Amino acid sequence: MLNWIDYRKELFGRIGEIGKLSPDTVRAYQTMSSAGQKKDLLGAKTRELISVAVAVSLRCDGCITVHTAEALKLGATRDEIAEALGVAVAVNAGAAMVYSARTMDAAAAYAAQAADAA
Repeated sequence: MLNWIDYRKELFGRIGEIGKLSPDTVRAYQTMSSAGQKKDLLGAKTRELISVAVAVSLRCDGCITVHTAEALKLGATRDEIAEALGVAVAVNAGAAMVYSARTMDAAAAYAAQAADAA
């Protein structure tokens, strides 16, 4: 298994290097990341739990380690994290069903094109 704590430290170090090479990129990312926090309607813990679910959906290990640590710091419980993960699983399964339907639609379009050509 990945050592999440060490990985997070290494990740921040690498992002620091990117910041030295391309400070505008990191600054723009930080601005974008904080934009949704202005009104604070959801609260920091809920935003982090959403971030954990999105991180899983995107398969981003860096996002997983950063947002899991932050959610825990903000008082999220393992049960709350598990519930957020359950949402990610449900949405991903739903997305697979939607894209399966799209694939079948594409297959029908190609079959119709082949029939018209024959």
